[in-house]
Amino acid sequence: MMGKKFNEAARKAEGIAGDVWQHLKTGSSMTDTAMGQITQISKVISEGGYEKIFQQTFECLPDEKLKKAYVCYLSTSHGPIMDVLYPSTVKIAFGSDSPVKYVTEDNKTESSFYKISYSHGKSAEPSAERYIQVVSVDNHEFWFMGFVNYDSTVKNLQEAVHGKEGIPATV
Repeated sequence: MMGKKFNEAARKAEGIAGDVWQHLKTGSSMTDTAMGQITQISKVISEGGYEKIFQQTFECLPDEKLKKAYVCYLSTSHGPIMDVLYPSTVKIAFGSDSPVKYVTEDNKTESSFYKISYSHGKSAEPSAERYIQVVSVDNHEFWFMGFVNYDSTVKNLQEAVHGKEGIPATV
């Protein structure tokens, strides 16, 4: 009995360690990723938690509740963008704290904050590479990666996409 519990705990610890390693190596450098995490934690503490940040950043309904908050990366054509994925009882949202630099068609460098929010999507599918593909109701694909607890995130995102907890999804 103890051996089985020990093996299960060791397997979970190994999985979390692998997820943390994946998160650290997804960014442009491990130092930048670690500094980004410190900045993120500081923001969460100073602004009163993920729920308050979510409500300040995204338009929320009065009865809308944040289910979880996941620090991760959104895969974009400009490279991965690290920030927080917010599945709520009404929508899935992602917003960047730092402006994303990009080059315009006339070769000017500009920057803007990256923010997406949409009602529950069509699907949230895990991949062998530990990405999660979320497809919105209007067929936009978003690829999220670098989760610190991948398996838990897959489960919770799939529930959010399908509108669990009594609020139906828009499909």
